[in-house]
Amino acid sequence: ATQACAASLGQGPLSRFWEWGKNIVCVGRNYADHAREMRSEVPAEPVLFLKPSTAYAPEGSAILMPAYTRNLHHELELGVVMGRRGRAVPEAAAMDYVAGYALCLDMTARDVQDECKKKGLPWTLAKSFTTSCPVSAFVPKEKVPDPHNLKLWLKVNGELRQEGDTSSMIFSIPYIISYVSKIMTLEEGDIILTGTPKGVGPVKENDEIQAGIHGVVSMRFQVQGPRC
Repeated sequence: ATQACAASLGQGPLSRFWEWGKNIVCVGRNYADHAREMRSEVPAEPVLFLKPSTAYAPEGSAILMPAYTRNLHHELELGVVMGRRGRAVPEAAAMDYVAGYALCLDMTARDVQDECKKKGLPWTLAKSFTTSCPVSAFVPKEKVPDPHNLKLWLKVNGELRQEGDTSSMIFSIPYIISYVSKIMTLEEGDIILTGTPKGVGPVKENDEIQAGIHGVVSMRFQVQGPRC
């Protein structure tokens, strides 16, 4: 009965988690090669930041470039969608809380982030604007036997920009779920973005971004310029 319930959830509300999920929790610098390209230290524990639910951009909508940035970057990430509420989840039980996955982009106003870093300010302006979290279709957990053995790729206007393996994550998905849930209660429909591999870079107005998880899912988005 429990499996039937989970299956029905996969076909129901969780398949459109972006319409009602509350929390978007992001992990920064979870790939050593990306930390190096950002000239940052490899962290001893996860670096966390949040996006609002209005950051979601499902496939078919556009990525809206904020008027206050001149250097918008793509960051390709595996997203983990939570299937039930969890507080202080033990690492050994963490995968029981996962409903599935989505490919995500953590769109980042890099020039703004650089200024925030210099001033010691939070990254909200750089990371949390409307449409800063484009997402693919929901992928049920059953279709991903090992989330730590996935190949991610991203192209801009047909040119390969990012390629990485989730096996290179510094912190594993169970570790991240346990760590985050000790700080904040995670709820059904929440998503955790697990960090980006190296190769982040700029996009401009009218660029087309294509991205995918090899053999699992792909997505396509267009970048639109600032709107008054």
